[in-house]
Amino acid sequence: MTRHQKRKIDETHVEEGHEDFDAASLREHEEFTKVKNISKIELGKYEIDTWYFSPFPPEYSSCDKLFFCEFCLNFLKRKEQLTRHMRKCTYKHPPGDEIYRSGSLSMFEVDGRKNKIYGQNLCYLAKLFLDHKTLYYDVDFFLFYILCECDDRGCHMVGYFSKEKHSEEGYNLACILTLPPYQRKGYGKFLISFSYELSKKEMKVGTPERPLSDLGLLSYRGYWTRVLLDIIKKHRGNLSIKELSDMTAIKTEDVISTLQSLELIQYRKGQHVICADPKLLERHLKAAGKGGLEVDPTKLIWTPYKEQ
Repeated sequence: MTRHQKRKIDETHVEEGHEDFDAASLREHEEFTKVKNISKIELGKYEIDTWYFSPFPPEYSSCDKLFFCEFCLNFLKRKEQLTRHMRKCTYKHPPGDEIYRSGSLSMFEVDGRKNKIYGQNLCYLAKLFLDHKTLYYDVDFFLFYILCECDDRGCHMVGYFSKEKHSEEGYNLACILTLPPYQRKGYGKFLISFSYELSKKEMKVGTPERPLSDLGLLSYRGYWTRVLLDIIKKHRGNLSIKELSDMTAIKTEDVISTLQSLELIQYRKGQHVICADPKLLERHLKAAGKGGLEVDPTKLIWTPYKEQ
């Protein structure tokens, strides 16, 4: 897979920009990521080429390929070890609660404190496909939302996002990834949409953790554009920025920046005013394309996290 293809990945992730590193840290990062330690993994029915370095424990440093159990995410050095493991593994889906099911898609909520090994293994796996992302191996403070395709053999992970249990900044998403075999199918957009459905249930507005990568901003801007324009088009009468934010759980700053990029907002007499020219609206909606896979809120069975 080429570097260009990597950049076209159908996932959004929050990266740490170079400006956040001092010179020594940046050199260390470049030294680590110069050579991938693991070049391939086996996960379920897929053999996947990896993209980046991931800090697996030292005893795995000499391995060219790792074999993952697709259900519990344990990783092993040899195929025969995986075969033996699969005979004993009792998991057929991620640990935690199934909070969403629609057709063959399910979403599981995994508490990093209750399922620490799973959370850490997920971070090791994700880092193979995310560059310059500080993954939090102290997983106690995070919830992980695992999206699966389900069949009669079990629930197979296609991607995930994580969020802090308590974010003072109001972040509703920390890290997000669609695994390479499942990209270009709209799962990244689905995961973004799901993070906002959780915010609605919490009766909060949310925003992804900053800074966003260029690719991350592009994906979010596409989601924000479709959601906001769809409401503006259907709404009769005046609509304020605050009302748009309340209806969508999108933070007001993100609403304003999106509408400014579309030239659908003006600043008059000390406040932002939405200027929804019908022709311009239609042009932007057409350019935004279809939303793809949609979250059905009626299928979400979930209550916000409370410390126990």
